[in-house]
This record gives sequence, C-alpha cells and structure tokens, in this order.
Amino acid sequence: MEKILIIDDDKAFAQTLKIFLSELFPHVDYAANGTEGMNYVKKENPDVVITDLRMPDISGLEVLKQIKAYDESIAVIIITAFDETDSIIKAMQLGAFDFFEKSLDLKRIKLIVKKTLESKKKNDQMIIPLPNENEKLIMKNFMIGGITEQMQEIFKKIGKVSGTRVNVLIQGESGTGKELITRMIHFSGITKNEPFIAINCSALPETLLESELFGHVQGAFTDATRNKKGKFELAGKGTIFLDEISEFSPKLQAKLLRVIQEKEFERLGGEESIPMQARIVAATNRNLMELVKKNLFREDLYYRLNIFSINVPPLRERKEEIPKLVVHLLGKINLEVHKKVNTVPYEVMEMLKEHEWRGNIRELENTLMNAVLLAKDNVLGKEYFNFIEHNPSQTKSQGDIVPLAEVERRHIEFILNHVRWNKSQASKILGITKATLYNKIAQYNITESKPS
Repeated sequence: MEKILIIDDDKAFAQTLKIFLSELFPHVDYAANGTEGMNYVKKENPDVVITDLRMPDISGLEVLKQIKAYDESIAVIIITAFDETDSIIKAMQLGAFDFFEKSLDLKRIKLIVKKTLESKKKNDQMIIPLPNENEKLIMKNFMIGGITEQMQEIFKKIGKVSGTRVNVLIQGESGTGKELITRMIHFSGITKNEPFIAINCSALPETLLESELFGHVQGAFTDATRNKKGKFELAGKGTIFLDEISEFSPKLQAKLLRVIQEKEFERLGGEESIPMQARIVAATNRNLMELVKKNLFREDLYYRLNIFSINVPPLRERKEEIPKLVVHLLGKINLEVHKKVNTVPYEVMEMLKEHEWRGNIRELENTLMNAVLLAKDNVLGKEYFNFIEHNPSQTKSQGDIVPLAEVERRHIEFILNHVRWNKSQASKILGITKATLYNKIAQYNITESKPS
C-alpha cells in the first residue's frame, strides 16, 4: 500500500491536496511543518513525500537532505509558491524527484505523483545492484571472465601478452573498447606500476603530433621556449598507446619505424639519444593490411607493430555482454558525475540489448551518461532513453542509424548544457582535455543557446 506524506504549513492547500490524492491513493497523510514531517517519515516510511519549500521551522531543502540521509529510496517532490530558480537546481542536485510551482492544477499534480510512484515500483524489478566501487575495482570487475567466446579469447590474449613488452596491434571499429583493452594489458601485467600514456594520433596535426611524441628542445621552433619531454620519454618502462595509428603521415611512419628498430629517439632539435623502453600498443579502426596493399601504410612498420594482434568484434556481435558493460559503465559514470544511479529495470536492460549500437561501447557509454544525468533517483528508467529507437525491427535499418560523429556531437552538447557551459567541468566529465573540447566545439559547430 503506497504511503504519501504532504508537508506544508499552508493548511488549506495541504488539506485540499490530501482530499484530492485520497481519491486516488489509499494512504495520504499530512504534517504541518518540517519537524513534524520528519518524525512521520522515521515512523511510517512513506513512499512519496510532497513538501513545501518555504516553511517556518526547517526548509523543504533541509527536509529533502534529512530524508535522503535517512532513506535514499523515498521519493521527494518539492513545491513552492515562489520563483525559485536556484532552489530548483539545488533540489535536483540533492536528489529531489521533481520540483513544481504550487497551484491547484490537481490534474498535473496527480500525473507527477503517479509517475513518482511508478518509478518507486521499479525498485521491485531490479536486476543490477551496482557496487560502490573505485576505478580499480570497476576495472577488475570488468576483467573477470568474458561472456562471449570471442571476448573470452581476447581476455586469454591479454593474459598472455601482459607479462611481456612486445608490441601489440589492436584492430576494431570505433568505440569497441580498444583503449580499455590496452589498459587491461598495462594494468594486469609487468607494466602495472609504470606510466600509461595514451595519445590520439588523429586529433593533432603532423607537426604538433611529432612534438608530442618525441618532445623538443628550446629553440627547436618558434614557440619552443623551453625543453619538453615527449610521450615516448614520459612512458618510461610502461605503455604508450597510439590510437588511430593509421593516421600517421609517411614521415612519422618512418620515424616510428626507426624508434622501434633502434630503441632510441631524439627530441626535435636535439642531438642526445634517449632510450625508448616502453611497450607500444597501436590501435586502428581501419584494416592496416588493406592500407599496406594500397601503399598508404609502410609494410615494414606494420609487421613491427603487429607482433601480437587482437581483433575486437563490434558490440552488435556480442550483445550478451551488454548487461556486464552496463554495470561497468554505470560504475564509472557514477564516479564521474557524483551520482548513485545503481539499479536497472529488466525492461530497460532488454531495450539496451535490442539496440544495434553502431557506435559500439562509446555510443552505449554516451547514452548511459545522458540517462544518468537525467535520472531523478537511483533508477535508470526507460523514460531517460528517448534519444534511442526502442523498436528493434527499426534499429536494424541502415536509415535509422545515427552516425557516431552525431552521437558524439549530441553527447558533448548535452554535457555542455548540463554544466551551463563550464568548459573545465565539461572536459572533466567527458574525460578529454580542454583543448580537445574546444576543437570538438569548433568541429561540430556547437553554440551556446542563450536564455530567452
């Protein structure tokens, strides 16, 4: 039996609301102030609390804080007779389910309460209680066993190569988790206590990429005002991850080949040879052998990189893993955005398993990030996934596929709007540098919408 509590010092409004809701729900009670309401909460454990924002003893926000500290599963709706923009933001940050202006629009109130109770009922259908894990535990959890035979073979390969320093080539579509596999190789083997350095070879022009990889000495070019170590030097005896290696220019391919052969390099403008001790893991979403045949990639470099190869299948060919990926990604996202969305209804998981995920794990992560930011409680409800097609027969149509670039654009725009265009905060949530964020904003022509 659902219990609803109304907390409001406006007795007339509260009594009217109680009478109306009692026609729809069997158990509705009323408290005249925040203190009385909290005493009721601790005694009766209601499912939903509707509380006024401004009250003489303790505010609605304080009631919300105390309720969430007592029992996070209780849904709280804040109402107010005033224009409270700052309070709306604060209430949602504290975990309010909804916030609306006080009125006698009883039809609207009825819909909000029904929606709140439906969300509460989802707690009885949960299949995933996510643990409170730190980043290392999340990684460990994800590494234990693969579900599909394909991924089990990849995990076996990770186990074999992580105890060596041989170069590894990882090939697979964009978003399949090539960097995650590289991190598994690094952190599960002999390099786990050494630096892990990643660089996206397609994100930088040739001259800047060369400087990033090899470093430079003061005066090597106009802006070189001091000596700078490159990624190969910073990697030490650890791992350097070269993502999108297929984008290397012929000049950089030749320089990389020499580094691999000679096990040393020089900073730009420098003469001192620096030992190269790191393991190279190269990744690409293109078929490097096909590029070799077209004379777009050096054959000798291909064989130097491809000492040990891992081919990652797209997510649509291993949908059995989606539940485990959802657990892993939600744990990561909760850490990033400081939320506790830790339960997933069966219907939502089935919807996620039906989707084609042409953008692979990256698209899944972006979709989950959007949903977590929209979530009003700890339940990942279906209503937070309006941006993906729910009909499995349609998702398989090429015409309905959203390009990966568009998925990325929407995700970046969503995060920017969510943090009110605080680019430092946005880049932290997105896991990219501010410089990369500025490049993406320019690339996708994302503009800040001004309030009307």
